[in-house]
Amino acid sequence: MKYILVSGGVISGIGKGIFASSLGVLLKTIGLKVTAIKIDPYMNIDAGTMSPIEHGEVFVLNDGGEVDLDLGNYERFLDVTLTRDNNITTGKIYQQVIQKERKGEYLGKTVQVVPHITDAIQEWIERVAMVPVDHSGEKPDVCIIELGGTVGDIESAPFVEAMRQFQFRVGHANFALAHVSLVPVIGPVGEQKTKPTQATIRELRALGLSPDLIACRCCKALEPEVRAKISMFCHVGKEQVISVRDVLSTYHVPLLLEEQGVLSFFHKRLGLDNIHISADQLIKGESILKKWTKLTEDHDRLKKSVTIVLVGKYTNLQDSYLSVIKALEHSGLKCERKLILKWVEASELEHEFEKVNPDKYREAWNVLSSANGILVPGGFGNRGTEGKVAAAKWAREKKVPYLGICLGLQVAVIEFARNVCGFSDANSEEFEPHSKHKIVINMPEVSLTHLGGTMRLGMRSTIFKDGTEKWSITRKLYEVSGFMAVGKRSIEERHRHRYEVNPTYISKFEEKGMHFVGRDEKGERMEIMELKDHPFFVGTQYHPEYLSRPLNPSPPFLGFVMASAG
Repeated sequence: MKYILVSGGVISGIGKGIFASSLGVLLKTIGLKVTAIKIDPYMNIDAGTMSPIEHGEVFVLNDGGEVDLDLGNYERFLDVTLTRDNNITTGKIYQQVIQKERKGEYLGKTVQVVPHITDAIQEWIERVAMVPVDHSGEKPDVCIIELGGTVGDIESAPFVEAMRQFQFRVGHANFALAHVSLVPVIGPVGEQKTKPTQATIRELRALGLSPDLIACRCCKALEPEVRAKISMFCHVGKEQVISVRDVLSTYHVPLLLEEQGVLSFFHKRLGLDNIHISADQLIKGESILKKWTKLTEDHDRLKKSVTIVLVGKYTNLQDSYLSVIKALEHSGLKCERKLILKWVEASELEHEFEKVNPDKYREAWNVLSSANGILVPGGFGNRGTEGKVAAAKWAREKKVPYLGICLGLQVAVIEFARNVCGFSDANSEEFEPHSKHKIVINMPEVSLTHLGGTMRLGMRSTIFKDGTEKWSITRKLYEVSGFMAVGKRSIEERHRHRYEVNPTYISKFEEKGMHFVGRDEKGERMEIMELKDHPFFVGTQYHPEYLSRPLNPSPPFLGFVMASAG
């Protein structure tokens, strides 16, 4: 097993996840099997209870793991299926060590950060690195480990020390370190400054880790003299300093790395020639490179556009909806349309907001009315809910394509109940517990007091109703995309929700024209909603964005973008 550690310096959010994912793509192009692990040094057990505004999107895996958004990047770029164990947090490590101590497994020893915590980290990495993650079912050849945060952070110190020990545990020939740093441009002349990179490398070396590759994030390609300076002061060869400049899209990054010889460097550094690669794997690798090259070329050639308006409540941090954005991009590429994504804060569509800020209220409605398609994603809490209901009403009445995900489905059902079925006080139990008509209710098996990991999570089956094969757009999309096997009527998608549509109202809704074409295995839980007399009005209780891939878009997203593009 070969290990590549990706660390970062100067600032957080520098792009380590995209770099790690892109490096994985390159390794796959030569037929290697690649897995990835993300280390998050926070004390939380997982990302499930963290605010999207603070930490970005919570990504959900097949096994129900609520993890960092970078695991979404790994799955999309590498086309692999990861588990909750591929995301290591300080909370998970300490929980494991403390449980062992309580059971007496340390035989009376004093439990300390070194060696007990650092050993637990190393053992976790070695165990997870061996788990098959792709369709081959075979153990990976290379494991890419991304160390979250910034080198020098107090909370990441045990992980840095664990990695210092790990390089000797697995051997120099099996361990390499790539450090992503920032080269800022200062002043009107646009001079590239190397001091921040020198400082972060000096700190990294002081902690016992020496980088094999320095990836410099910059707005334009590194000047030759800047590359030479970093090489000299950071104790690496010039070929070990690469430029990761700003590009048109993240899909260009693997090819940008390949142009600078990154693959050749790791070939030599880790002795990748010694790994047995079958003829089938080589053919698949060559196919990946061709497809990825075509993907970037197609992206650059897009002329026609489609305007999608996303109505959300976490719009201040767009990473809160990262998988949704990527799923829209994938579908746009498939439809040969450039995505123009506009953002509307849901609360700014509400009548109460008009009294507070009439100008912003009008601006929000002007943006909404300009949409070719309206998307309402998932979310929790009461804020902005009535704005989302208003957006769903606009889309339904004006025949604008609409896609509602999780809460987006629920608000569309609430709107329909109020304005079509005549239940004027219809609401969700989450927002109005005393409503006479609770259209959306808490699921009985879900805890309302313990929030961490207690939702309906992970991969679940959805069964299409008999008779829907004749008219359901959603069903046709799943059939033609390959997401649903020929002759079958069930699909598998990932879930993350605590509330569901109240089944006692379903017959009334369907009588009025809102059809629930997909349900759970028992037929009791509503999974897919669709309006017949509309170009595209679909809601899903699950999150289809989690399974969307650049070369294989999610069916609901693809249908939504197709309808929005006319």
